[in-house]
Amino acid sequence: MFNKILIANRGEIALRIIRTCKEMGIKTVAIYSKADAESLHVKFADEAVCIGPLPPPESYLNIPRIMAAVEITNSDAVHPGYGFLAENADFAEICTQYGVKFIGPTPEQIRKMGDKITAKETMIKAGVPVVPGSGGLLKDVNHALKTAKSIGYPVMLKATAGGGGKGMRIVFKENELENAWDMARKEAKAAFGNDGIYMEKFIEEPRHIEFQIVGDQYGKVIHLSERDCSIQRRHQKLVEECPSPFMTDELREKMGQAAIMAGKAIDYEGVGTIEFLVDKYRNFYFMEMNTRIQVEHPVTEEVIDHDLIKEQIKVAAGIPISGKNYYPSMHAMECRINAEDVCNGFRPSPGKILSFHSPKGHGVRVDTHVYAGYTVPPFYDSMIAKVICKAQTREECIKKMQRALDEFIIEGLKTTVPFHKVLMQNEDFKTEISIPAF
Repeated sequence: MFNKILIANRGEIALRIIRTCKEMGIKTVAIYSKADAESLHVKFADEAVCIGPLPPPESYLNIPRIMAAVEITNSDAVHPGYGFLAENADFAEICTQYGVKFIGPTPEQIRKMGDKITAKETMIKAGVPVVPGSGGLLKDVNHALKTAKSIGYPVMLKATAGGGGKGMRIVFKENELENAWDMARKEAKAAFGNDGIYMEKFIEEPRHIEFQIVGDQYGKVIHLSERDCSIQRRHQKLVEECPSPFMTDELREKMGQAAIMAGKAIDYEGVGTIEFLVDKYRNFYFMEMNTRIQVEHPVTEEVIDHDLIKEQIKVAAGIPISGKNYYPSMHAMECRINAEDVCNGFRPSPGKILSFHSPKGHGVRVDTHVYAGYTVPPFYDSMIAKVICKAQTREECIKKMQRALDEFIIEGLKTTVPFHKVLMQNEDFKTEISIPAF
């Protein structure tokens, strides 16, 4: 087992990793920018190293400075959390070259699944269903027009190096395609430095359902059931839950086996997520793989009573996983609380928190790094907390979440708590029920 883990991240996920490390008897090192000097992850780590000024390229994305912190603290492993360098194959490779264990998949596995075209080709070979599409990058707009005609409208243009909805356009008619092509390429180039575009059939009335998997260093892969992430805004997840209200026992078995096949296709090592689109007829298609821990991992932890960060660390240390798949025994739901003004287009709302009271009680969990007096900086992601509730049924879980949100007091800046309160009262959301297998 590792002696000391450096956490190459910040905020809530860094604090989450520190807690598990302490329970496992592993020392921790926090890195931080000057903007995060007062963050709780800095206060609770055994050691802390300032790695630079506010902008991410000069701190949390600066690999030389992070590796210098690894060296001066004599850390023998690095946990990247999510975001920043979590899916950066070069960073994983540099850690390996320095004799430091990267807690996650190998650089080769990250590269295979990081490029969406390569990932799709890998899944086709593995027998995992994929969305009908171009089968590779589009050469030019004429190639796009011909492909769209063969697939049938509506279609979706997607950036091969994309994420977070960048470089993505839905096209419903042929006369809309050329403009969408130009816009998608420009946006992809600006966001990722890569204007490669491919095309997929647009799935109408889709559900976004992902499967949590774990693979060890000995070729074993299991799944930990699903999470439904269909409640989104601009392709950013807002609410996640397990089990999915759209799921059936038959569908869960099929999707779970497909997720395991996907992991085995690349000999996956670590905790990862296979993301699927599911249409209204319950046909499912591979969308992408996230080769890291997810923001919404607590949902799975609550329904199977399993610490996924601990599992990551054990796998990285060479400990075999169990041979069984896990299925939900409870219902859990997570609301992401962002420092955003919901009445003004979800505009970021950084600033000082004057008063902070998090909800408590049976079946209520709050993962956060903020507190009264903390200043939320404007330089990073706006998420400041996650409220996770679990109960015996979905109806009870929603009621518990309503109560928890009513208790959540954050004064001094705008948050998405009011949005989630409205959502929990929405009849379409509340009455969504599982449909029996047919």
